[in-house]
Amino acid sequence: MVLDSIGVGLIGTTTEVFQLALQHCQHMYGPDGVSSVYGCKGTRLSPTLTAFVNGVATHSMDFDDTWHPATHPSGAVLPAVLALSDMMPASNKPTGLDLLLAFNVGIEIQGRLMRFSNEAHNIPKRFHPPSVVGTMGSAAACARLLSLDESQCSHALAIAASLSGAPMANAATQSKPLHIGNAARLGLEAALLASSGLEASAVVLDDTPGVAGFSAFYEDYAPQSIEMPNENSKFLLEEQDMAFKRFPAHLGMHWIADAAASINKVLVGAGPGSILPDQVEEILIRVPKSKYINRPFPESEHEARHSFQFNACTALLYGEVTVQSFTPVSINRPELLALLNCVRVEHPHDNPANFNLMYGEVQVTLRGGDILTAHCDTFYGHWHNPLTNESLRRKFRSNAATVLPSEQVEGLIEVIEDLDRMEDCTPLLTKLQ
Repeated sequence: MVLDSIGVGLIGTTTEVFQLALQHCQHMYGPDGVSSVYGCKGTRLSPTLTAFVNGVATHSMDFDDTWHPATHPSGAVLPAVLALSDMMPASNKPTGLDLLLAFNVGIEIQGRLMRFSNEAHNIPKRFHPPSVVGTMGSAAACARLLSLDESQCSHALAIAASLSGAPMANAATQSKPLHIGNAARLGLEAALLASSGLEASAVVLDDTPGVAGFSAFYEDYAPQSIEMPNENSKFLLEEQDMAFKRFPAHLGMHWIADAAASINKVLVGAGPGSILPDQVEEILIRVPKSKYINRPFPESEHEARHSFQFNACTALLYGEVTVQSFTPVSINRPELLALLNCVRVEHPHDNPANFNLMYGEVQVTLRGGDILTAHCDTFYGHWHNPLTNESLRRKFRSNAATVLPSEQVEGLIEVIEDLDRMEDCTPLLTKLQ
């Protein structure tokens, strides 16, 4: 096997596809970095590696946006279009509107692909959605920013399909953020390869009997033809808000945390405060059935971000879940561990594993026999109850200020708010470090 494999590899170096891949790598992975890494002054990498690390950073705390059908749409696209913009010569930088248009194309493609599958509407079991549709969205956005023609765009999406897919088993591990990083990087790779002339199947997105295309990821995938956009067209972002998270954890945690925080408020009154674990006899939580986020005793920050039990107990104890809730010290607090031992989980039939329909319910039985129950069907930040602009800015300032000086944080807000009127996106690129 080894001998044969080396032999076919040697003769393979005579093919066109090898030469295209080699030229691409020689250009993209040269010694001189050209694209800026988020928050790291003076650090530049090749565009694809920049898209990768910035994508990883975006999902490293599970703090990025979500919509329905469920995926994290922005993290797979924005790092790619920013890295690609950095790569373009100073004389031909995209305008702010160009960048926004490419970004919107990347979001639209993800949403449309997911709407061709009922399976995609539910909490995933097989593939992590950003690693599938995110790669396609990144490819589409970069193809738009590169002004590829119709044939090249088709090839870019088909190439991206061959670079897509990551299993859900890696959720709640350090590998999960790689899914977003790879989606951004590999989508950019696909668009660049298509721009170099690499070709792929024209029917990847079709429903071809006996041939697995995009249906390899969603078994019930049933695409429909879509009319070309016109002045009366509506796009998905016009019809649906995003869910923006108030604390860094899996989206499902926000229902149960809001319900538990309501009980904390009853027990301790207005304002911050903590309950005593010895007050509690039992904690019953009613949540959808989803194995990878049912983690009774999480042992790492990534497991804690994917644990109904941990987030319910944290919010019950302290009245909120925050960035600091996932530090090693917080995860191992004796009072929290004591409450985790009191938790029982139920999966009611009327509580589907669907972010558009699910609810979270917490029932606390106290030592004296009193029972307190709280129900949350729409947390603050959900697309049915979106954050205000003020809340979004507050979240941005809090997050950005951990690595950038306050004046630069405010400058970024100003640049982003004015992006659609900027003749050159360079001011945004320079403020990211």
